Amino acid sequence: MIFYLCINIGSLSLIATTELELHVGFWATFLLPMLMFCVGFVVLVAGRRQYVVRPPQGSVILHGGRVIWIAIVNRFSLSAAKPSYQERLGKRYQMPWDDSFVDEIRRALVACKVFVFFPIYWVVYSQMSNNFTSQAATMQLHGIPNDIMQNIDPLTVIIFIPIVDGVLYPALRKAGIAFKPITRITFGFVFAALAMAYAALVQRLIYSAPPCYTNASACDEANHVHVAVQTPGYLLIGLSEIFASVTGLEYAYTKAPTSMKSFVMSLFLLTNAFGSALGIALAPTAQDPKLVWMYVGLAIASLSAGVLFWLLFSKYNATEEEMNALDVKIDVKQTMAPFWCEDALELIVAEVEGEGVYLDRLRHAHMAVGIEEKRKVA
Repeated sequence: MIFYLCINIGSLSLIATTELELHVGFWATFLLPMLMFCVGFVVLVAGRRQYVVRPPQGSVILHGGRVIWIAIVNRFSLSAAKPSYQERLGKRYQMPWDDSFVDEIRRALVACKVFVFFPIYWVVYSQMSNNFTSQAATMQLHGIPNDIMQNIDPLTVIIFIPIVDGVLYPALRKAGIAFKPITRITFGFVFAALAMAYAALVQRLIYSAPPCYTNASACDEANHVHVAVQTPGYLLIGLSEIFASVTGLEYAYTKAPTSMKSFVMSLFLLTNAFGSALGIALAPTAQDPKLVWMYVGLAIASLSAGVLFWLLFSKYNATEEEMNALDVKIDVKQTMAPFWCEDALELIVAEVEGEGVYLDRLRHAHMAVGIEEKRKVA
């Protein structure tokens, strides 16, 4: 949530670049982000000693590929890629990983399956930076640049992220309502569908207004509809972003193996590229007088995708804690191994899975054990 909040604070720079384009020129518009990148580069270099940098350990992608290949040749059974399974068969394959790595790959594959529907969401999301801007140009602007309206989206995200994260989610948990990731993403698709349905209504309103009616884009005058009418559409897109995009990033990060988080998150971001490709295919329909039906089609596509998404993946809500416990299990064994025997570690892991003990409490226990060991040595 905090990461996404920071992204949208940065997105408000569109207000500055729009004003620079209008009053200074395009050179100033591009100069501002270049200077910001220079500042960011300096900050990254200056803080390099504060980062946690993992040493190179070979290509985890190659290991993951081998796990999947072994599963395929063994009738799509990931369990066949576990060293414990192969030991019972006389070690048919050489495996530089352990059983936990295979469980992590299984969890990563779940995340990758969930990403399949996101290109449809990104097509809808991208409307605010292209067709919504063109739509605003056919309305009464009253001195407002038509491309400044899209800043309502980051403002919505900035205002509602603290409300959703600090008020809504805790209230739902307190009420006993499990608002888990798959449910949140589904709501994101529904809000996106509502945004497109509202955009269709706005477009219909534009077409029914003088002086240009259905020839709004080619007309020299703007139709008599105030641009502020667009505001709820941007608001709905912003809410969909909080539920779908933010939760998608969270899902990609939490479900990926520790050694594959960057790779799995990059696959999630790749869905944005597929969404852009779909948007290019949709471009021929983005013209008068077809725009109403284009928005209606996007609303139906987003709602249908949300329904299918829920039907296919809602079962993963039931295993959410189990999948997240894999990281805790691995961290417990790696952190406590120097101090406790294997049987004790297994008991701790069982407690983590059964009672939901948080990782920071285990780290405090690790520190306490380390202090006690130092006292004994002294």
